[in-house]
Amino acid sequence: MTNASAALRGFGPVFALLFALQFVSMGAMEMSGPFWPIHIKALSPSESVFGLAGIGVYICPMLGVSLTSAFWGRMGDRHGNRLMMVRALAGLAITQLLIAFAQDVWTILALRFLQGAFAGYIAPAQAYGVQVTGGRDRAALFAWLQVATNVGSLGGAFLGGLILDELPFAAINLTAGVICALCAGIAWASLPVPPTDAILAQPAKATNAVPSPSVVAPVVGLIVLMGMLLASRMVLQVPFSLYMTKVFGAQHWVTGLSYGLMALGFVVGAPLWARLFKGRAKSYVLGWSVLISAGCLAITHLAGITGSIGFFAMLYFVWGALLGGTTPALLSLISAATQNDRQGSVLGLAQSCQQGASVVGIVAGVAVTQFFGLEAAFPLVSTLYALSFLVALGIWLKARHSPDEGI
Repeated sequence: MTNASAALRGFGPVFALLFALQFVSMGAMEMSGPFWPIHIKALSPSESVFGLAGIGVYICPMLGVSLTSAFWGRMGDRHGNRLMMVRALAGLAITQLLIAFAQDVWTILALRFLQGAFAGYIAPAQAYGVQVTGGRDRAALFAWLQVATNVGSLGGAFLGGLILDELPFAAINLTAGVICALCAGIAWASLPVPPTDAILAQPAKATNAVPSPSVVAPVVGLIVLMGMLLASRMVLQVPFSLYMTKVFGAQHWVTGLSYGLMALGFVVGAPLWARLFKGRAKSYVLGWSVLISAGCLAITHLAGITGSIGFFAMLYFVWGALLGGTTPALLSLISAATQNDRQGSVLGLAQSCQQGASVVGIVAGVAVTQFFGLEAAFPLVSTLYALSFLVALGIWLKARHSPDEGI
């Protein structure tokens, strides 16, 4: 807690408000995260409809984000990332309230797609954070924004389980919609508009320069690696609650708590990774990415073979701690290699690629578990992490001999 308070004070009061908004709004959205398969199964008239809708309920918002995030990023560069944050929160609020009253799976899927298309909150929040902090210590900046998301995920998943044990599923959506609406109002009223002539930490001469191939290539490689790691993580998004019920016979609140332990691990690990990576060269960070990928491979293999729910929960926590050294660190490298006036566009593109990779992971997870059973979920995750390890190793070896290795 002391480290969190010091970090928030170090970045300033505006970032503290940004942190709080991300924590609350993302937590509200995550209340329904682990429980969509249960709700969709109850509404589905047949197993075939459930099989399709169970995938779509997660994929549709991701497709919406992937198709529009780069566009909203360009709009943020032109009209301000603060405005894009308010727009995204308003979109989340409206669609959540509409979903609460939807009574068939196809309406829910359409609204979930619109939710993603009109939302895309995280990328403008990251770009805004770079603006208000002057672009300093990006690894810590992105780590703490991800911490906000994952603390919200931890509390949101647990709270969602408590609500679902006592109230209908619609109560989760209604609560989330009201919370997001309040966050949109607070963001509009309280977040300042950054000065248009704000100078970030990168050299001014880089602002209008055309990116050289040596800069573009690392960004592409980093996005690919980030996508591979996310695809590996998202395999379990749909089958998780069903896996917990079948293998461990877990109650809803236990499922929500276990689901949130990964977020808790991330919360603990991300600031430590950010401190380790602070001021380090690109090859150093990428070298650790190789080791983290190997660690995730080992952890997910063990999680897939254990019959102890306590050991499983501990492994999920450790997995989350390892993931704290992936996306924030890679995003900081991407941001540092990007021109000042294109932060929104590139971070929006990165978010689009992240969502696309997440879709691939979800589809792969559902397809494998449908054909081979829930027991095949973790072996697939381990296999994808093995591929991520190879990708990370190749990028690291190339970065060691790159002339811009210090980026």
